[in-house]
Formats: sequence, C-alpha cells, structure tokens
Amino acid sequence: MNLAIRLLYELNHTDERLSWKEFVIKEDPHVIAEYCSQYDVVCFSCYIWNIRQTLATAELIKQKNPNTLILLGGPEVSYDWEEVIVLPNVDYIITGEGEIPFTNFLKEFPKVEHIPNLISKKDTEILYHQKSESFDLITFANTNPYRHDDPETLQNRVLYIETSRGCPYKCEFCLASLDNRVRYLPTENIKSNLLYLMNHGRVIKFLDRTFNVKKDFTLDIFQFILDHARPENVFQFEITADILHPAIMDFIIEKVPKGMFRFEIGIQTVNQKANLEVSRKQDFEKTKGVIFKMRDYVDLHLDLIVGLPLDYWNDIKYSFEEVFKLFCPELQLGFLKFLKGTPVREKYQEHGFVFDPLAPYQIIRSNYLSEEELNDILKLEHALEIYWNKPRLINTLKYVTETYSVFDFLLGLGKYFTQRKGISYSLHDVYQIAYDFISESYADDLVMIELLSIDYYSQFKIKPASKYLEEINKKDKFSLLEKLQLPHNKYRYTVIPLSFDFKTFEKENKIVRQDEMMIIQYDGAATPIKIKEKGEK
Repeated sequence: MNLAIRLLYELNHTDERLSWKEFVIKEDPHVIAEYCSQYDVVCFSCYIWNIRQTLATAELIKQKNPNTLILLGGPEVSYDWEEVIVLPNVDYIITGEGEIPFTNFLKEFPKVEHIPNLISKKDTEILYHQKSESFDLITFANTNPYRHDDPETLQNRVLYIETSRGCPYKCEFCLASLDNRVRYLPTENIKSNLLYLMNHGRVIKFLDRTFNVKKDFTLDIFQFILDHARPENVFQFEITADILHPAIMDFIIEKVPKGMFRFEIGIQTVNQKANLEVSRKQDFEKTKGVIFKMRDYVDLHLDLIVGLPLDYWNDIKYSFEEVFKLFCPELQLGFLKFLKGTPVREKYQEHGFVFDPLAPYQIIRSNYLSEEELNDILKLEHALEIYWNKPRLINTLKYVTETYSVFDFLLGLGKYFTQRKGISYSLHDVYQIAYDFISESYADDLVMIELLSIDYYSQFKIKPASKYLEEINKKDKFSLLEKLQLPHNKYRYTVIPLSFDFKTFEKENKIVRQDEMMIIQYDGAATPIKIKEKGEK
C-alpha cells in the first residue's frame, strides 16, 4: 500500500485536474497502460520492487498515446537518475521529498523547467535545478491521506503511517542514513490519522526507522493506542532494541495486551568489525536483554543481513546461531542490497563487491563471500522461511539448536530441499522432505524424529494421517483415553510414544529421558492441544 501517492493527492486534491489510482505489480501492464494513457501526465512512485514494471508500463503508455508525459518520483529515481531520464519514455523526474516540487509542478505545468529538484528534458539537454530544502511537516496538520480511500477497503490491508522522517543513525546500507535530522509530524495530526486507521483498519505499521528515539513521544503514542484501539488492532514498529528505555518496557509489560504490538528489530550482524565498517552502532548484549524481557509481551521479528563488508562465512554462521537461539517467532535473513544513493554502493570497489545491476541490486559476491557461498546461504534462507517462520519445525529446530549447529542443519535441509524434483510446498511434501533429510543425515537421533512427529501432528486442526512416528495400537490408545477420561467420542486423538519428558523440553529445551505418551487432541477448529499421559496440558 503506497502512502506517498496518498500524501501527495491529499495535499493537492483541490486541483480538479488531479486524480489517483493504485495498481499492484501483478496486474497486466497493458491494462494499466490503457487506463493511464487517457491522461496528459502520469506520475509514478518508484521503488526497487516496482521500478522494472513501472518503466515497462511507461513504454506501453507512450505506445498508446505518445502525448502522455511520464513523471517519476520516489527513492529509486532520486539517486543515479542520469540513466533513467535519458529513456525516451521518461519526461520528468522529481528527486528527494516530493511534496514541494510536485505541488509546484501542478501549479506551473506545462512550464516547469525552472522548478527546483525537478529534472526535465529540452531537446537533448537535461535540465535540473537541485536545491536542498525540506518539506515542513507542520503542513500535514488537518490532513488525512486515507480519506480518499473507500473505508471498507482498509480492513484487510496493512496500513502505513509515518510520525517522523529521518534517522539518527548512519548505517551505510540504508537510505534513511542520508537524512540524520529526525523531524516529527504534528502530534495532533498523527493521533487523528491513527484513530481513523484504528477505526477502519486492523494492521497498522509505523514507517519510522527508529520509533523509540524519543521516550516521551513513544509513551504518548502508546497510551493513545491503548485508549482508542479496537481488540483486533495490531501495531508494528521498527525499534532499536539496545536503546529501548526501561520506562517503555515497563509500560508494555504492565499495560499492553499480548499480540497488540509487533517489534521489528534489525540486528543485521553480531560482528562488530562489520558493524563499524558500515558506520553502525549496536550493543548486542543489551539487545539480547531487551529481547528476553520483551518476547513474552510483544511479537518480535528480527533481521540479519548477509554480505556486509568484513563479514565472512564463519562470522555469518556465528551471528545466525546467536540470533536464532533467541527463538523469536520470525527471523529474516536478508541479503545486502546496493541501493542507489547509499555509501555502501558508492564504495563497492573497496570490498570487491559485485552486485546485480538491476533492482533490487542484490550482492553476487565480495572479498568475503564467494558466489557459491552466497547461493548456499540462499538455500539456508529458503529452509528458514519454510520450517521456522511458517512455523513447521519449531520443536525440532529448538532441539537442533541445543544439540547441533542449527546453521549447518538448515543449510543441509535447504540444499536437500532444492535437490528434490517434482515437489510442491504442500504440508505433506514439506514434512516428508524434512523426515527424509533427518533419516539420512541424523539417522541415530530418535529424539529428532520424535520432535518432528510432534511438529507434524501439531500442525493440523483435523487429525492427520499417521506418519513418521506411528501411533500406539488402537486397543492401548482407547484404554489410555478412557483411563484419562478424555472425551474420545467428541474429539479425535493422536497418541504417540516418547522417550523423553516433553514438558521439561518445552520449558528448558533439555532432554530428560523417560518414557511417556504424548496425546494430541483435535476439535477441527482450533490449534490442537497436547496432553501428557498424566492428563497435563
């Protein structure tokens, strides 16, 4: 969902010539071009994820109506724009913040060559009057970028809101580092728009790069959310964990319902040499402490980046294993991208970086990682997404973390997965591949098979086929259900034998040997319930 076009339209909606429409990248570009070609000027908001589709659509628009002019804006064309403006299907580019030049473009069109931060063409000459100026965010007072959407369409979409622009940090791989002045929108405007989104939507994501920079502001917005949120609302924030103020943590622990807040925390690497090389500051021990304190109260999403300078294979393995053992529900393993305008792109030769010249400009190799090593980590990332982030092998992977190398395990599983021919991503195939891999690579580890079986049987709301670890025979099964007074006429059950105490494993991630029965109850609607032989849930 694009906030930029909504902001620009909201600021200029009294201009009757102006209209707006949002397309998605999977739509037929011919259909988009047919719609757009009826206009005198079409303005696109450009990012690494849509630039190729946008340029292709611009070409089709020109084919249908050569008189339609194309204006591009957004981060993808604000830097290294020289190769874009020379394209025959591009007439104008706005660089940097779009609010001021776009409004001036509307006012002055068609005589726009003199507008600061607007790039245009006159015959073979490129015209550009660069000016360093920032849009005064106080101008957003009494505006609502979502007022022009049908409110009913907001309920099932991720709704974006910004409370500030800029970032206090200087991480060289990030565009936000280019603006170190953190500027805030008017607080009353933030709250009125937030209230509108809470009333009409469900998931609201804050775009601030570090939401917790100002303690008092953070607590004020959190309290406003608690005062007005609906039970189904979910709020996502990007935070810097090692500076999260104790007062903010105490507020969350004492007041915020579980599941209402989701924190995205960019760890990127544990390797301090790599952090310093990209001007990044981080105290991982403090970050860990915050994660341990918050993980029972907030849904956590952690990020790592593969490919940073001075980050070798063993450094990445160490970072991955240290972060994985925090057992946050989501761990994203991203790959370094050389975004236009970022220092890491400008200094790429210093580290022997080779990257894809096309968006999203992902790393191919460097002085620290070979192309083969990066391809292997891609396979690991594939397995991570399928088996942890889904989640499908939660218990198995926690055990692997304690007993083996989870990096090596997921790497092997990822390679094994990609080697299998004719597979789908059905639950049957996903679990069968994991079972086959474990049977071949960890043949002597019965506990791992038992845990995989628990993960498999726990995945379904309706009792699945018996696999991997067979159930006890029917007679013993029903005798046990009767003994425990479980309503087997009302629910279905899976009963499997275990060689360890599962309750201790769940609490401490330790294997304590003892024979017991795991009983899993299915009601066809909710997540299945695990019951020990003694009737404990």
